Amino acid sequence: MATITTYYHGDMKFETVMGNHKLIIDVPEGMGGQDRGPQPPQLFIASIGSCVAALIAEYCEHHDADASDMHVDVSFKKEPNPTRLTNIKVKVTLPHVSWQDKRQEEALKRVAQHCPVHQTIETVDDIEFEIIGKGTDEKALA
Repeated sequence: MATITTYYHGDMKFETVMGNHKLIIDVPEGMGGQDRGPQPPQLFIASIGSCVAALIAEYCEHHDADASDMHVDVSFKKEPNPTRLTNIKVKVTLPHVSWQDKRQEEALKRVAQHCPVHQTIETVDDIEFEIIGKGTDEKALA
């Protein structure tokens, strides 16, 4: 199983390590953030957009379609109680691709929907949390 690790460096600054890559993560100003990096919900939305972009680009390359200048906009709303992201909308713009018919557009939509991030959101059963610290047995489930 792959693991990505996030370290807390104090002052509400976090560093996430993914293989050879490191990313600084921050939180909203109301939580003490200082705009030193993206916030977790932004990363979540960015993972959807970049995943869709990668699959669409790969599809276009295999079908001789010009994906240059493509961009993917992902819009969302943040809702309280419970705090969550809603109304996620993914819009893919391919300025150099002309549709011959509606089937091509539908094929690209199916490709986008097969993004592993989207598939995970659609099918996740449960996320297990384990908290480890000092104390008896050093484990407690949250």
